[in-house]
Order: sequence, then C-alpha cells, then structure tokens
Amino acid sequence: MEKLWGGRFSQNSSKLLEEFNASINFDRLLYKQDILGSKIHSEMLYNIGILSSEEKNHIISGLNKIYQEIEDGDFNFKISDEDIHMAVEKRLVQLIGEVGKKLHTARSRNDQVALDLRLYVLEANKEIRGQLLALIQTLLEIATNHKNTLMPGMTHLQHAQPISFAFHLLAYCFMYKRDFERIVSDSDRNNFCPLGSAAFSGTSYKIDREFCAKELGFKSPSLNAMDSVSDRDFGLDLLYSISLIMMHTSRFAEELILWSSSEFNFISISDSFSTGSSIMPNKKNPDVAELLRGKTGRAYGNLISLLTTMKALPLAYNKDMQEDKEVIFDSTINVSLSLKVLNAMLKEIIVNKDSMLQKAKTGHISATDLADFLVQEKNISFRDAHHIVGKIVAYAESKGIDISEVGLEELNLQNKHITKEAKKVLDLHNAMNRKTSFGGTAISNIEFQIKYLKDWLNEHK
Repeated sequence: MEKLWGGRFSQNSSKLLEEFNASINFDRLLYKQDILGSKIHSEMLYNIGILSSEEKNHIISGLNKIYQEIEDGDFNFKISDEDIHMAVEKRLVQLIGEVGKKLHTARSRNDQVALDLRLYVLEANKEIRGQLLALIQTLLEIATNHKNTLMPGMTHLQHAQPISFAFHLLAYCFMYKRDFERIVSDSDRNNFCPLGSAAFSGTSYKIDREFCAKELGFKSPSLNAMDSVSDRDFGLDLLYSISLIMMHTSRFAEELILWSSSEFNFISISDSFSTGSSIMPNKKNPDVAELLRGKTGRAYGNLISLLTTMKALPLAYNKDMQEDKEVIFDSTINVSLSLKVLNAMLKEIIVNKDSMLQKAKTGHISATDLADFLVQEKNISFRDAHHIVGKIVAYAESKGIDISEVGLEELNLQNKHITKEAKKVLDLHNAMNRKTSFGGTAISNIEFQIKYLKDWLNEHK
C-alpha cells in the first residue's frame, strides 16, 4: 500500500529502509495518547468549521473502534506503517473512508509525536509520584516502630556514632521527598501543549490551541512552535529525576544487602523477595535488592543516551529524535517496577533488634559523646578532650571491650575528669539522645521528623 506521505516519490521504499526507519515496534505504546490527541483535534476542527458534525462523529467513532481493537489485541501492527500515528490514521481511513483523511488537517507528525510523548511523560510523572508517596508511607510506618531500636551509624562504612534504625530510615524518607518535589517541578515546568505547532512554524488554519490544551489537561499551549516540536527537555527532566530516584534506591539497596548478610544480620528479607542458588542449597540471596542496584545503571544510560542524541541537533525536528522513546519507556517502566517491589519487600522485612544492639557495642561509638561531655562540663578544649578519649579507646581496645563497657574506676584511672556523670554519657541510648541539635538523633527530633513527614504526606495524598 502507498505511504500516506508518498505522493512526491516515484519508487517504493526499500524493505531495509522500512525496517531501519520504523518506530511502530516501540511507539505503539503511545496508542492511548495518540488516539486521545486525535479525538480532541477532531473536536477542535469541528469547532472551527473544518469538519461537519457528521464527519467529526465518524472520526471519533472510528478512533474509538481502533482503541478497542488495540486493547483487545486485534489490531494488525505493520512495520510498513512506520509509526503509531500512521498506523492509526491508515486504519481510520479503512474504517470510515475518505473523511478519515481530513483528520490530519492543521497538524504534523512533528507536533503529534511531541504531544503523545509529552502526555506519556506527564502520566508517568504522576504515577511515579504516587509510588514515592506509598514508599515514604511504608518507611514511616517502620520508623515509627523503631524509634528506640539502636544501631551503629557509620561513616566510611565504619562504626561511628549511635543512632536509631528510625533515624536511618528517615534519611531515605527525605531523599524520596526531594525526588517527589523534583518531579512535581518537572510536571509544572513542562505542562504545555505542543499540538497546533504543526511541522515547526504553526499553521494558516484558524485553529483553537487553547481549546486543545484545556481539553488535554495542559496548563496552556506552548508559546513557540519551533521549540515545541524540537523540545525534549520534558523527557530529559523525567530521565534525570528517575536517575536520582534510582540512585537513592541503589544506595538503600546496598544497605539492605549489607544488613541482610551474616556479618551484619540487622534485617531478614522474607522468602517472598529472596532467591536461592542453583548449586548451594544453603543460600538465600537478596536478588531483589541487587537488581534494584543494577537497574540504576540502565537509568543513567538512558539519560546519557538522550542527552547525546539531542546535543548537536539543529532546529527544528530531526529523525534522530525518534530515539527518544525507547529510553523514556525503559526508564519509566523500570523505576515504576523498582519502587513497587522495594515497597512490597520492605513491608515484609524483619528487624533484628538484638543484633543491631550487639553491633552497636563495637567500635566505641559513644567516644565522641565523652569528648563532648569533657568540653561542655569540664571546660576542656575539644582537642585535649579528643586526646584524652583517644587514650581511653586505646585502653578499651587493649582489654578487648567497648568503651561503653569500661568501668567507672578504670575510666577515672585513665583521667581524673571522668566522673560518674561522664560514665553515663557512654551509655549508647544516652549518647544517642544527647544529639538534640535540630535534625539530630535524639528521640524528640525523630518524633518531630516523623510528624513532619506524616503531615506532609497528608497534604499530598
């Protein structure tokens, strides 16, 4: 069958060209957006007198039938149709005849694909927001139950200072909160309708772009037709935001992997989200967390891929931009699945409180609190206090015990300033609760952060 654009050509397309040029194998995912855009476009064409009422109704009826065929798996996608736009238009003409050819009046595939992909991105943005809120909710529920569950906080992956498990999880809540706010900003910045930009310079038809923008749920029409069809910033914004979500998720996944190991034994991941070994019957592997970590590389690659595609394109539309869709589809599908599986896995983890507490008793993690006590209560400079406590740590090391387990008399022998009050600050719970500065580890701060996040969640549900 002749191409819909084939009037200027005297030879048929090479089969090799068709295979290389076509995007139908992946952009068919945009069928909902494409059909919706076409229905609104036909309504607008009727409003301005291009279509009669009967013609408009025929077109919309035909588009509804095509939508149902695709939904039911009855639509025959052909590589010769090139893309979803041509496939839908060709089928429309088959269904309703010549009137179907009027649908493309006052638009181009350039603004059509810009519309479809922008709608897809905005819908994906909304879905990801919901998944982030659900994940934060789950983290808050766990944190609420573990405000007093002591664990070693780390720097350089070495035991550093005592914190609670809740405090650690709240750090991820705030990461995901920033992710949520970032993609909200993406949505607001890109909520403009490109339909009506035509090829790149607008159209001579007296179209109503405001109508199309409103009916399609956009804030307003885009202002510059050339920018509208050549812009893919909206896709890059989403890919960047997804990359940050996946980076945060990968960091969390790395900790879940460590925490579930025999060496840490901080948590147990349920059998529902673990796998076994094909050769070692004793193994229980945290494959979900490992895949979350691994998929982050794909998200980064997709971002770099589209950035590279766009970096040297002259205005306006270029065929290179066909490469935008697969990376956007891949990242949105994978971030959605990643957030869902992480949320589900977290709901079933078992927190091993006793193991966390035992591990907190290694590494002398209340040493800094003793140094701070000497500064605050004994008027000793921090550098001198640091030196005094360092010697006590060395003494504890020689005895094979943690600094929190050194007796008061032994402490006093090491330095006369170490009194009964000083001994109290070495208690791990006391040390944790001494961090009363805003944002610190004290229970009062943790409770404030939990309340703050719960209130924030309620505002955004």
